[in-house]
Amino acid sequence: MSPVALHTLFEALAYAVGFRTFLWTRKKVAPHAFAHDDHVAWVGVGAIVGAALGAKLAFWIDDPLAAFANFPDLARLIEGKSIVGALLGGLLGVELAKKIAGVRPSTGDAFVLPLTVGMCIGRVGCFLAGLSDHTYGNPTSLPWGVDFGDGQPRHPTQLYEIAFLLAQYALIHARRHALARPGDRFRAFMIGYLSFRLLVEWIKPLPYAYLHALSGLQLLCIAGLLYYHRDLPRILRALFARRHDAWEPR
Repeated sequence: MSPVALHTLFEALAYAVGFRTFLWTRKKVAPHAFAHDDHVAWVGVGAIVGAALGAKLAFWIDDPLAAFANFPDLARLIEGKSIVGALLGGLLGVELAKKIAGVRPSTGDAFVLPLTVGMCIGRVGCFLAGLSDHTYGNPTSLPWGVDFGDGQPRHPTQLYEIAFLLAQYALIHARRHALARPGDRFRAFMIGYLSFRLLVEWIKPLPYAYLHALSGLQLLCIAGLLYYHRDLPRILRALFARRHDAWEPR
């Protein structure tokens, strides 16, 4: 099977499994977030449209030289996408859809497990796709470097991301009672993932440098973290602060 076919297969599997996981978690994790089934539809449409537009816009920002080569060549414009852009675009799309539909409760917690599962499956496809996917890392002499086909052992950043996502979900689940405010589990997911991508981009090829140092995806990660700046101290305390309630005087 060709790398493109493998990537497409795992991407389709990621969407299918992620959606089925969402149908389960919305009842188990956030049962009061969706008062009516039409609210699910509104949020779903907002997430899908926002993610699609955000993923494409992020590619244009991250690699404008490739995206706008031979402009207006539509094939170039539509060929790339980014998970960072999909997450941020999906977030904005959901918030807009909720305002239109009058959905007040936070719905984010229901997406944490589906996103984790779907993204892990998708990254397996990215890893198997090799060089054509452009998600690999820089050359490395570390023993776990992977040759994706160009004769250079490289950081398998797709596998790093899978490991991070699984560890992050384990931490969020373990601290779920500390993340008591509705939506905090999703905020923790977004803050963690954006921080991870901001750092891991330093060991990936830089398609286009902004400010002579940063990639477009890193700028988007910084923008996303600034969006959550008011929540950062509370989320970090909930995730990492020691629990003293067992021995504190009452």
